Amino acid sequence: MPWIQIKLNATKANAEAIGDMLMDDTGALSVTFLDAKDTPIFEPLPGETRLWGETDILALYDAETDTQLVLKQIKDSNMLSDDFAHKVEQLEDKDWEREWMDNFHPMKFGERLWICPSWRDVPDPSAINVMLDPGLAFGTGTHSTTALCLEWLESINLEGKTVIDFGCGSGILAIAAIKLGAAKVIGIDIDPQAIVASIENAKRNDVADQLELFLPQDQPDGLIADVVVANILAAPLRELSDVISSLVKPQGLLAMSGVLDTQATDVATYYDARFNLDPIASQQEWCRISGQKKPD
Repeated sequence: MPWIQIKLNATKANAEAIGDMLMDDTGALSVTFLDAKDTPIFEPLPGETRLWGETDILALYDAETDTQLVLKQIKDSNMLSDDFAHKVEQLEDKDWEREWMDNFHPMKFGERLWICPSWRDVPDPSAINVMLDPGLAFGTGTHSTTALCLEWLESINLEGKTVIDFGCGSGILAIAAIKLGAAKVIGIDIDPQAIVASIENAKRNDVADQLELFLPQDQPDGLIADVVVANILAAPLRELSDVISSLVKPQGLLAMSGVLDTQATDVATYYDARFNLDPIASQQEWCRISGQKKPD
């Protein structure tokens, strides 16, 4: 089925309201937000100077949609200036799931760890290979935050250790920890789909008996581990700093990601009283905060 996509430029302050308007008033089938600094989709005309917003909005419509009517509805909403920046594009009809699968390749982290799509051959059978089918859950290794955590796990000694993956997503970090030698791994996530994906990926890697999975409300009291990894977001890392810190044994190790470089120093302040923190590691605009918990 062919589609039409309308791209708009907005600000962080009004992007969400515009997205709601596109869904509710113009019949958009989906709305996606992009950081305009990372993926610019508008080019000024020759000799033109514009003050661009920092958020691009992509709205998807059926190909039969009257785009002129949609643009009029957007203008009449008075949520954008009369000369608002926009593009209308036709999208090629593709098998998007197949295209994504074709572009998900095996990836190496550190000296010995590979993350391999379950539908591809492993490049090095003698390496530590995690076979992954993320399903609907976050975590393939392609994102910098996951890569930073995988590299950290590969660099430390996990032999015989207990590991907690706080926000386990697809189970990629939990399964990698088991394959890197951890004796037991506990995955926690607020999304039931993440629990399902983690179970399936654990079975695919023959490590289901070493992985325990819980929604937060179901996890046992008093959980504690030698190593804790939390690849979530800056806000919950701040809000849950007491919870996350309590999961780490004295002199245990902690690594956190999902943090932008502009947020890392602030997030670290929530942990530096209880941890001896390492220098912040970065990849592109994302960061990893890690350290060792101080003795009691």
